[in-house]
Amino acid sequence: MIMSRSEAPHDDMTGNLLDRLLAGLPAEAVLTDPDVTGSYAHDMAGFCPAGNPAVVVLPRTAEEVQHVMRTATALRVPVVPQGARTGLSGGANATEGCIVLSLTRMDRIVEINPVDRIAVVEPGVVNAALSRAVGEHGLYYPPDPSSWETCTIGGNIGTASGGLCCVKYGVTAEYVLGLDVVLADGRLMSTGRRTAKGVAGYDLTRLFVGSEGSLGVVVRAILALKPRPPRQLALAAEFPSGAAACDAVCRIMAGGHVPSLLELMDRTTVGAVNELTRMGLPETTEALLLAAFDTPDPAADLAAVGALCEAAGATQVVPAEDVAESELLLQARRSALVALDAVKGTTMIDDVCVPRSRLGEMLEGVERIAEKHGLTIGVVAHAGDGNTHPTVCFDAADPDERRRARESFDEIMGLGLELGGTITGEHGVGVLKKEWLAREIGPVGVEMQRAVKAAFDPLGILNPGKLF
Repeated sequence: MIMSRSEAPHDDMTGNLLDRLLAGLPAEAVLTDPDVTGSYAHDMAGFCPAGNPAVVVLPRTAEEVQHVMRTATALRVPVVPQGARTGLSGGANATEGCIVLSLTRMDRIVEINPVDRIAVVEPGVVNAALSRAVGEHGLYYPPDPSSWETCTIGGNIGTASGGLCCVKYGVTAEYVLGLDVVLADGRLMSTGRRTAKGVAGYDLTRLFVGSEGSLGVVVRAILALKPRPPRQLALAAEFPSGAAACDAVCRIMAGGHVPSLLELMDRTTVGAVNELTRMGLPETTEALLLAAFDTPDPAADLAAVGALCEAAGATQVVPAEDVAESELLLQARRSALVALDAVKGTTMIDDVCVPRSRLGEMLEGVERIAEKHGLTIGVVAHAGDGNTHPTVCFDAADPDERRRARESFDEIMGLGLELGGTITGEHGVGVLKKEWLAREIGPVGVEMQRAVKAAFDPLGILNPGKLF
């Protein structure tokens, strides 16, 4: 239902909220039908509680976002900013009676500047759309989450997303130069710069990246771009064990190689991808390592890496013959999480990042946890970063499997911390990992982060219940 100002009820808090929102928003931007608003209640994470939004607002301008935040502050109503809801930690889940602020209609690419190598975009721009647009100018926006065809830049900024190319090009945080942010009280603040350098004051831009909408609402971003590299060529290497594949990763990185991609899929993941896509990946392997280079002479780089893989025990190394074959390998990797979800119908996707030197121990530990709980857990990893995604497959209709899935998920995070890692490399904390954030950063860390939150959002209305 789209409700006009005159139709909005006036006999309770919700009516007052709607009346105030409609005073500064077009009617089509305000959604109240419970069947519609309910579809905005949660992201793609499981085991995360979600409330019922009082209203969903879809602004098109920064001024409309400011009006929403002023209204929310006046009425003390929580606001949950959202992008495409592809997140995997419950960070975009609604709280009861909140305003869901969906930014997907703010989808303009405002500027692409080849000289300054920047793009200025609104938060609802889809990652892949930006990549294609800058590519027409001979430029490249590297961060490429697996959901890049649907996820938005605002969501990527909120969770400090990574992607397959992080091993060479880094994550979202390294590409956000400046932001326009609407604060909790409706004021508009600009951070950062358009220049290649800049150290004026505290780095508030970096503070907002990864804050999961808890400090302010991003309404515009200045993003750094790079010259478009040559098309990459890839290889696939089969290994008799996860440990051997991880040894190859260590050899590649220690050897000074800079692949544009270095990804790992275990046997369970390879089997799931084959079942879903019929790609014919080698199911005899215990671990499949994908490496790619976008250098001027990728064939030579692949040959060197292939030799290192063989030295680590690879049973077969198959370089792609051309770009098309390389893209098929990458598509197989991008299909991994969807394929694992199809194994049992429900997944819990961990996001533990460990030092590269401990990657083999991480895989071995996950295998023990899977055996202990009698569960299927597939591992796909940005191996070059040490960022693993152990994915617990289970039947959500079976209470015992649900319990075992949650216990195994927690044990995997505990293992990551024991190995000197972190509970999240790119998915964020959200609701799913609140308890574990406190364990990782400690009581003093929690105290200081809450102080930062209070400085930006003294009423606690921005995405409450997340992170802490």
